[in-house]
Amino acid sequence: MTQIVRDPGFYEPSDEDDCSRYWYFCQAHDRPYWHESCGEGPHLITLHCQEHGPENMWPQPLMLMFPEGFDPPLSDAQLVWVRADDDAV
Repeated sequence: MTQIVRDPGFYEPSDEDDCSRYWYFCQAHDRPYWHESCGEGPHLITLHCQEHGPENMWPQPLMLMFPEGFDPPLSDAQLVWVRADDDAV
């Protein structure tokens, strides 16, 4: 199982950010994540920015469909961003 970790203590990215270097990090195995090659068992994935450290990833399509199913829940700003992006497509 692979789970994307969101945390209120992580940096919340915005459209004004122009971060150029980031990677996925598996908290369960304490190493960079690359298609489940970091180890056996479940994976807890965070987005790690060179400038900001751990960041919350922008909501994924399933988060928009089922926002009440995510912990921590999506913020109002995140829902507005995803819905606006979805309307633009």
